[in-house]
Amino acid sequence: MDMLDPKLLLIMAVPLLLLATHAAVAESDDLGDGFRHHGVATPVSNHRGTTVAVDGDGRNVVLVWLYDHRGGYAILMIDAETGEAEQFGTPYNWRGDGPFASILSSRNRYYTHFGSHFTEFDPEKREFTFVGKTVPQMAMSMTEDDNGVIWSSTYPNSAVASYNPETGEFRDYGNLYDQSWRQYPRYMAADDAGWIYFSIGSTSGQIIILDPVSGEARPVVPEDERTQGAGYVYRDMDGKVYGQGTGGKDNPWYELYAGQARKLNTPPEKNPKPIIAGTQGLYHRDFPDGARLGSVDLINRVMTVTDAGADAPRTVPFDYVSEGAHVMGLCTAPNGTISGGTAFPMRFFSYSPTADEWVRHTALSQWNTVTALGDRYFVGGYGHGIMLEWDPSREWVDTVKGNPDCNPLFLAECPPTINRPHDLLAHPDGKLVILAGTPGYGYTGGGLMIWDREAKTKTVIEHTEIIPDQSTMALLDLPDGKLLGGTTIAAGTGGQVKASLAELYIMDLATGAIEWHERRRRQRSVLRLRPRQAGGRPPAGARGRVWPHQWSAGPARLHQRP
Repeated sequence: MDMLDPKLLLIMAVPLLLLATHAAVAESDDLGDGFRHHGVATPVSNHRGTTVAVDGDGRNVVLVWLYDHRGGYAILMIDAETGEAEQFGTPYNWRGDGPFASILSSRNRYYTHFGSHFTEFDPEKREFTFVGKTVPQMAMSMTEDDNGVIWSSTYPNSAVASYNPETGEFRDYGNLYDQSWRQYPRYMAADDAGWIYFSIGSTSGQIIILDPVSGEARPVVPEDERTQGAGYVYRDMDGKVYGQGTGGKDNPWYELYAGQARKLNTPPEKNPKPIIAGTQGLYHRDFPDGARLGSVDLINRVMTVTDAGADAPRTVPFDYVSEGAHVMGLCTAPNGTISGGTAFPMRFFSYSPTADEWVRHTALSQWNTVTALGDRYFVGGYGHGIMLEWDPSREWVDTVKGNPDCNPLFLAECPPTINRPHDLLAHPDGKLVILAGTPGYGYTGGGLMIWDREAKTKTVIEHTEIIPDQSTMALLDLPDGKLLGGTTIAAGTGGQVKASLAELYIMDLATGAIEWHERRRRQRSVLRLRPRQAGGRPPAGARGRVWPHQWSAGPARLHQRP
């Protein structure tokens, strides 16, 4: 990513609600002293759970958890007939967090749990009717038991909370399972005897049994049988819960009932109990009266609803307030625009300082890191460590993997070696583009993916060939075909940290050999280094010395200073 004039960074500084179109005049505001405010890069929000419900007058409504650069900031309630909308702000300080799970209960109430607070929203009363504080942090799964009690299981330490809407009783069970890595309890279920079960990942799958009375919790899968990945549980109509310690056809199933686990010889015949719950992608469409929700388009601010008995959907416009999506990466593109990507939603934006005009499109993946090389613009995207190439001189064509006519063009991917890109280096030789980052969920140690523009081939170098159990966070080209890398000990999302100190290394790009590496005595969120010698490569065995350039490394980039 190129170093930008601070004045240009004002494009992200002040919220401004704009209609999202492919091209729009910015109508910049003059802030004085040579500064102008150009607006918000992506002036829309993302849904983090959408469900249909009924309000206090029996009218069909749509409930959408809104998410922008601040996190989960409000529930949007839209009348399915008129499009009249109202926002209900998150009733506590959520500090940038957002929903990763939600549930619409059998009592027509909408629940979620994030920012260490459990909430109940009642569409009939049009308000949040309960807020309960818990241990950190956010639910990864939620369920409802046969008595109507709502349950949540949370990241990062497998905590559980419950709320009885009939009695108002709320219980925070606290952290129930100790691991040396952050846990993702993505599935949760209750049997008809009232016992609770949830599964975790991603470093090593497991199922946890919770006694709801005593609060005692215990694992199901023996330690020597656990494998990398995530567990799975579901409630069946027979009243029991079934699950796997780690998903996959070759892993054993368990029957779970009344706090006991029994390993099965064959998978169960699934007949899941209907529960309106899910991840941040929850999308429940069916109204009680037979009407059906189609799309809810937060970009163009319209939704479609097919009424009961109708042959075709009708379009319902609505509106809402947003501060805009989070800018992930941007740099100056070859056509002189300031271009990049946002999340969430995943959008491309481009601002022309000369025309004072915005262009916006749908983007494939989350553009974590971007750079320009010659007449092309390259993208390192989450997930799967993808690489894209955009030609600004050609018409935009939404990216589809495998379609050579797209612009941006899908070049390559390298899961699980890289999942979250952290740096993208366009080598000055004009031939190589190098992607670095952390690995897939539950993995430790990320490698490099090198794209050869001439041969149109990729080379993937694993962490074991660089610095084992670490990931490259920052890159800088050096003379004579060398590459300077700086690592992080952070594992992939939900993975286990296995190293104690980050390192610097020098790689020969021609051979992939590591010619020098050295640990840093301490690692901070921002690592600042200064040269201690006046030239040449660090001598063998040298301590506290680095390649003689003035540079600084941040958590996702490394910039050479003038």
